[in-house]
Amino acid sequence: MPMKQEAYGKINLGLKVTEKRADGFHTVDMIMQSISLCDTISLETAERFGMRTDDPSLPCDERNLMVKAALAFQRKTGCSLKVQLECQKRIFQAAGLAGGSTDAAAVLRLLNKYYGSPLSLEELETVGAEVGSDVPFCIRGGTQRARGRGELMTVLPAAPELQLVLLKPRELAVSTAWVYQEIDKVKHRQPQNIDGLEAALRAGDRKALLEQLGNDLEAVTLRKYPLLQEMSQALKDQGAEKVLMSGSGPTLFGIFPSGAAAQTAAQALRRQYPDAELLAARTVQEVN
Repeated sequence: MPMKQEAYGKINLGLKVTEKRADGFHTVDMIMQSISLCDTISLETAERFGMRTDDPSLPCDERNLMVKAALAFQRKTGCSLKVQLECQKRIFQAAGLAGGSTDAAAVLRLLNKYYGSPLSLEELETVGAEVGSDVPFCIRGGTQRARGRGELMTVLPAAPELQLVLLKPRELAVSTAWVYQEIDKVKHRQPQNIDGLEAALRAGDRKALLEQLGNDLEAVTLRKYPLLQEMSQALKDQGAEKVLMSGSGPTLFGIFPSGAAAQTAAQALRRQYPDAELLAARTVQEVN
């Protein structure tokens, strides 16, 4: 009987880029939040290590973060990887939703469970940081503040449940590396108040939370792609209280006053953008 693990996507409630580091990465300060959109990762015993996925566009070798995660776990624990991994994809790809990172995190959690929990949660996060910047967040999920390269995590109180509509042009993929290169050229950015956002979360103040949401990277991605500006306005026209881009994009998310309002908006937007990737979702806390 295969072991299974849901791999939940994420959005950024706040993202502030500060400076470029000597290693080429940027220092960031951001608050990340798990959402209900998820992939499903399965693991079963096999004679040798292997991986398969229902998405033919994804590689099943070390270019895939799931494979990288499995090999990193093997190096850390010395275990013999005699398992078959399978991934059912639902999270939009190259979308700013941490699809690859959350799959890698789910693999680490599954392998740790399968081999009798040789690693603590903190050790899993350390292994995850070797695989990708967002993997440590995805190990634990929920609501967290990330600093440094994104690997220095602080667990925050659960955000108020937010009802969302996710919207992304299907054929548009944005290079995260390009966005971070371009952000240094933006001279006048709207300052992001991550401390204020954290304070709103700790107070459970939904109104203040909505007021403090922001993402520095919008200054690059939305300016480059007018369709995203149009889609942002369309979400607002359908009743979104706030619209934000997740990560480096191009996925936009609108926050709605209720699940019913989000479903109604999603139906209308599906008619307006029949070729887009679009889904009503919500924020979640438990990912293990």
